[in-house]
Amino acid sequence: MALDKPYTDVPGTIIFDAEQSRKGYWLNQFCMSLMKAENRERFKANERAYLDEWAMTEEQKQAVLARDLNWCIRTGGNIYFLAKIGATDGKSFQQMAGSMTGMSEDESRAMMIGGGRRIEGNRFIGEDGDAQAHRQPQGAAGQPGH
Repeated sequence: MALDKPYTDVPGTIIFDAEQSRKGYWLNQFCMSLMKAENRERFKANERAYLDEWAMTEEQKQAVLARDLNWCIRTGGNIYFLAKIGATDGKSFQQMAGSMTGMSEDESRAMMIGGGRRIEGNRFIGEDGDAQAHRQPQGAAGQPGH
């Protein structure tokens, strides 16, 4: 029986539910492997070869190689696991969050200190607010099927 998921209509939001967890299992396991220094070294030495050791989809591997965290999340990644990629690259969580909005770290920080994105135009997909996919840096990449 399919579950009712009213949260799928929130722009810029992917809820890490059971379905996303199943979809991203191997991607998230890869991320957790980066907690070990020897695995980080192996990944940095040959990213593609290391990714090919995991039962991830090709799309997930491409998302990791592109360091497109929004794409990783759409393919089942959990931001708390994906943070291991950022740490491997020497990025702070704040830098990673900024990259997901298309803003610089300073712009992202200022937006959050200012209260975040405005709610007007961002309550559901199809409104014209700044969180809508067509206004995001990933553009069409933010649409289903990327």
